Amino acid sequence: MNTSYDVKFWETRRNPSSKTPSYVIRWKVGGREKSKTLRTKALAESFLSDLRQAARRGEAFDMETGLPSSLLAVKSAVTWFSFTLAYVDMKWPHAAAKTRESLTDALATITPALVDQDAPGKPDALLLREVLRQFSLPPAARQLPQPPEIRTALAWLERHSLSIADLAKVRNVRLGLDALTLRLDGGAAAATTIARKRSVFYNALQYAVDLEELPSNPIDKVKAWKPPKVREVVDRRVVVNPAQARELLTAVTYVSRLDRGRHLRGFFACLYFAGLRPAEALGLRKQDCHLPAIGWGRLVLAKSKPQTNKKWTNSGEAHDDRGLKHRAEDEGRPVPIPPELVAILREHIEEFGVHEDGRLFRSSRGGVISIGTYCKVWKAARGFALTPEQQISPLAARPYDLRHAAMSLWLNAGVAAPDVAERAGHGVDVLLKVYAKCIDGGEDIANRRIDDALVA
Repeated sequence: MNTSYDVKFWETRRNPSSKTPSYVIRWKVGGREKSKTLRTKALAESFLSDLRQAARRGEAFDMETGLPSSLLAVKSAVTWFSFTLAYVDMKWPHAAAKTRESLTDALATITPALVDQDAPGKPDALLLREVLRQFSLPPAARQLPQPPEIRTALAWLERHSLSIADLAKVRNVRLGLDALTLRLDGGAAAATTIARKRSVFYNALQYAVDLEELPSNPIDKVKAWKPPKVREVVDRRVVVNPAQARELLTAVTYVSRLDRGRHLRGFFACLYFAGLRPAEALGLRKQDCHLPAIGWGRLVLAKSKPQTNKKWTNSGEAHDDRGLKHRAEDEGRPVPIPPELVAILREHIEEFGVHEDGRLFRSSRGGVISIGTYCKVWKAARGFALTPEQQISPLAARPYDLRHAAMSLWLNAGVAAPDVAERAGHGVDVLLKVYAKCIDGGEDIANRRIDDALVA
C-alpha cells in the first residue's frame, strides 16, 4: 500500500451541481486530490473531522483511497463483528471514558444478536457479553490472556457474525434493534437505555454508509419498530425549595464518619447555589475561586472529574481529567456565586485546606471522591432532613437534583434563559425543554392573557 503523511484539507462546501442539498469534502494526500459527497452538512463535517483527527494522530494516509489507516481497517471489515472492532479502534483515541463505556455497552448488546440465527452451539448471553466487554471491544483488552471458554466463544462470534452486506436487509437490522429493548435477565430495558444504545447502532451503520459499505442507513427503513418515549423534562417533584436545600446542607454535616459530611457540605452547596455538575465540583480548585469578604463571588470552572471504570480511561484511574462539557478543551466557564456560597467555601478552605493541586474536595488520601461516597452521605442526610413521606418521594433523591433545583430557582426568579444557560453550561433550547415543567406561574399568566384577549 502506497501511503503518505502529506495531507491537506479544505473546508466543507455545498455541492452546486446537485439539485438536492449535498456537501463535498475535499482533501489532498501526497499531492493527489480526493473528494467525497454526503447528503447533509453534519455528516460531511463529521467525516472531515475524522480525517483531521487521524492526521493529528500521525496516521499514514493511503494515496489510492485517500483514507487513513484507521478508516481503511473499518472499510475492509467483512462481518459485523470485525466491523465493530475496527469502528471502536477509530472512535477510541478521541472519545471520553464515559463515551467509551457507553459505546462498548451498546455494541456488546447488539453484536450477539447480529449472527446466523440457525448456527448451532451459540454461547450463553452472559459469556458473549463478557467476551465483548472484557476481551474484544476495548483495544488494549485484546492482548489479555484468554481462558479456553473465552477463546471458544470468540471463535463462534467470528464464524457466525452476519456480513455488513446482510445489514442492508431490514429483518436483520431488527434483530439488533429488538436486542436493545431487553435486559440480560429478559426484562424490559429502560427507555433512556434503549435510546442511548440505538444512537450508537445508528451511528455505526451510518459510518458504514459513509464508507460506501451500505447504500443507506437501514434503520431509516424500519417502519414498524419505534423506540419508547424518553422523558426529556425534569420531574418537578425532585426540586427542593431554598428552605429544604438549606436543611439538607445542614443535615449533611450530621453525617460524621471521618468528618466526611462536614467536608462534603461545600461540595453539595456548589451543586445548589452555583448549579455545578458533580464532576465540575470535584474538579474545583482554589485558583478557580474568587471569594471576596463581602458580596458576590465568582467561580471560573476549568476542569471536570467524571468517574467511570478504570478500563475506559487513558490514565488507568477511575476519574478522568477532562475539560468542561459542551466546551472546547481549554475553554473555561464563569459562574457568579451568591454570598452564602462564598461564605461556605471560605469556611471550607479555612477548616480543611486544599490539595496540593488546589482541589477543594478530596478523599482522606487526597484522591477524587467517588460517586458511591458522596451518594451514601446524601442518602444519610435525607434521613436527617426530610419527613418519612418526603424520604420515600423523589424529592432530592440524587445529589444531581440540587443542580435541577438551582436551574428551576433561577428561571422562576425571572433570570433570562440565556443567562441561566451560560451559568449552567447548557444550550438555551435544551435548558427550556428540560426545565419547562419546573417554571411556576406560567399557566396562570397564560390564562390571564387569554382572559384579557377575550374581553377586548
